Amino acid sequence: MRLKPLTRAAALSAATALFLLAAPAQAATSYTPLPPHNPYAGPDGTATMHGDTGSSDATPLPGPGPGPLISHRTALASACPTILVGSDGYPVTLCTTIFGQTPTVHLLDPATGESLAELPLTKGTLLGGVYAFLDDRDRLVSIDGSRTLLRIAHRRTAAGGWQLYVDSSLPLASAIPDGDGSVGIAPDWQGRIWFATAGGVVGTADDRTGAVRSRTLPPGERIANSISTAPGGTAVATTHALYLLTADADGTPRTAWRQAYDRGPARKPGQLSRGTGSTPVFFGPRTGTEYLTIVDNAAPAAHLLVHRADSGEQVCSVPVLTTTGGSGSENAPIGAGGSVFIAGTYGYPYPKLPADAGPSTPASADFPGGLSRVDVRADGSGCDLVWDTELRSSAVPLLSTADGLIHTVLREPAVPGTEATTILDPYYYAEIDPETGTVVRRKWLGSGFVYDTLQMAGTIAPGRVVLQGTVTGVVRIATR
Repeated sequence: MRLKPLTRAAALSAATALFLLAAPAQAATSYTPLPPHNPYAGPDGTATMHGDTGSSDATPLPGPGPGPLISHRTALASACPTILVGSDGYPVTLCTTIFGQTPTVHLLDPATGESLAELPLTKGTLLGGVYAFLDDRDRLVSIDGSRTLLRIAHRRTAAGGWQLYVDSSLPLASAIPDGDGSVGIAPDWQGRIWFATAGGVVGTADDRTGAVRSRTLPPGERIANSISTAPGGTAVATTHALYLLTADADGTPRTAWRQAYDRGPARKPGQLSRGTGSTPVFFGPRTGTEYLTIVDNAAPAAHLLVHRADSGEQVCSVPVLTTTGGSGSENAPIGAGGSVFIAGTYGYPYPKLPADAGPSTPASADFPGGLSRVDVRADGSGCDLVWDTELRSSAVPLLSTADGLIHTVLREPAVPGTEATTILDPYYYAEIDPETGTVVRRKWLGSGFVYDTLQMAGTIAPGRVVLQGTVTGVVRIATR
């Protein structure tokens, strides 16, 4: 039985209060507020790949407590970039099988991480099996390869097992052209679902009424990353520009503002497209949404760009990831309070690229890593680089406002003293102090291809558990 909203809210408030009592003093002030709760999404921190519909890559849940860390790998023969957790505590992951590239939904046991049920979906584009969110009824919402909007629920069977099933569906073929596919999906504050496609179509779908509205962005602009929503609008980053979109009364998208950015002379190695690798991130020290940020593709150094969400006015452009041998990022930054954290992916060896990725310049490179912190000045007059490290994050970092730590996975070189990557590289779960950029705790997960986290996002689940996708399944990290 699902908890009633007021009961669940009270329980979460009590749990958060207990977590904050054990957290460093900075955790309750420095990195809050986060974006406001979207009433049409699941729990904050676990409803989307990036935590919330504002894509903060931050969570109010704490990571593993003190004591020895343990890890367990659930082998699913799939890459699992999206791990979400509903109000019932059950993780739902959207994976893509190694053989056949079939998007598959798994329901996981919250106590062990093992798969309780699975449901294959229609195959689509490379990124079509990546992005999804949980709605306010713990249903996974995604668009499959047949261009159909699905809400996938789970339930107990008569035999006592579990079942995943399609609870509702809405065809989007009228809005998404044949051969195109969804790369981003998120609900807005009116209950509509926004979507974006690789070919540059943005639209809204209302499965309560069946209404689907869309428009195509300027020719040549493609979309390679997911989208984000806040009360003031929907953020979309194309290969040329950052947009804030709103909707007319009938749901038709319109442009509130557009800001072009430096997309660089070519795609950099370690990125999946030419242009920004960022899902746009809403953040801010007062409402959690007054700023919008991405990382550009400028050469030689990429820049963190911060804009005012209401007007599009640029607050700052700051070079980041400058202490390593390459500056570029395929990941969304963390945005929390007035701080932004950016992880470098320059040179990361992806086993497969989108068909339209194009050549990179240079053709290949080592993976030097890099992690930077930038703070927006209190008066909004600009931004400052706080620190820049050489940490080699191989996952999308996640900030917990409860324990005051950044959680990620580090990929170390198998050959010490080099920046080269091999199939023998070891992977370490790591906790990083956001004040200094130093690692305060880490745990070896394993070595070799099966532990490659492939710059995918992890999730902190209730019970102080980290769930991290790999190219072959999911790793569960907790305290013994």
